[in-house]
Amino acid sequence: MENSALQRALISGAASSIVSTAALALTGKKETGSAFGPTNAVSHYVHGKKASRRQGFSLRYTIPGYLIHHASATFWGFIFENTLGRVLDKKSPVTTLVAATATSAMAAFTDYQLTPKRLQPGYERKLSKKSLTVVYGGVALGLALGALLARKDQPPK
Repeated sequence: MENSALQRALISGAASSIVSTAALALTGKKETGSAFGPTNAVSHYVHGKKASRRQGFSLRYTIPGYLIHHASATFWGFIFENTLGRVLDKKSPVTTLVAATATSAMAAFTDYQLTPKRLQPGYERKLSKKSLTVVYGGVALGLALGALLARKDQPPK
């Protein structure tokens, strides 16, 4: 049975969220000494500017930050699956990674060129541009892995 774009997006989005959160943690630890700071910063939607000052794990900052990040990754997973599903159905790892990279680039462009500063993700306050590239690379890798995983039982088209 074939999964819908929404079902596949839940898988791609979750994989993207997990991989990019790992990238946030690794780059955050390297640059700021805190694996949780970049994810905490995402909770600025709920807690304002003080969210970017919280360094350690916190139910108040880390959990909402991750949930917001996860929702965003799922949104981009849906865009990815809904617009590129036929390409992804071919199950070519290279093509899937290219499509995922394009989607991640669109997400980064949207986050930092089209979105007002107060609505940007928040982790850019903690990380260098080089680290943001690693994070959006994690978004792409997660989308690609999720797309391939969501189609593992389907024949290539």
